[in-house]
Amino acid sequence: MDITLSPALDAHDTRILAELQADARLTMAELGRRVHLSQPAVTERVRKLEASGVISGYRATVDLTRLGYGIRAIIRVGRAEYARVVELVQQTPECVNAYNVTGDDSWVLEIAVIDVAHLDAVVTKFCILTETATSIILNPAREHQPMLPPKRADVKPPIRKVLNA
Repeated sequence: MDITLSPALDAHDTRILAELQADARLTMAELGRRVHLSQPAVTERVRKLEASGVISGYRATVDLTRLGYGIRAIIRVGRAEYARVVELVQQTPECVNAYNVTGDDSWVLEIAVIDVAHLDAVVTKFCILTETATSIILNPAREHQPMLPPKRADVKPPIRKVLNA
């Protein structure tokens, strides 16, 4: 993965990112009004954020339940040949997100399926490769969290417990 540091972002850039993550369909005129810049100035800033890769795209967020997917689940996939897992993920349209991870599992997949029989069919495809563990998502506590540049001042040290001797 190529990690390139983003250009220095000022308060206007940060506000632009916040507004676009909340509503990517804003017109440049409305975005400019919200961040107190002219439409040409905000358009230029958005273009620079896109060119630098800070803004990597725009997309619609859909409600999977309203599309007919009654169950969302996480599948943890054990060690298997990388290329075989990637190929199977690409052949599995139910796979919403796929992450190659460290730890006991090699992959964490988020899937969306119609019902339990559909879940079984998808999980079985991955069970053929290696061991898996599946968890059904009951209720997401957070999704699509808007992200802004980190600030060192916002990072708090862990709380240290003081033990009485």
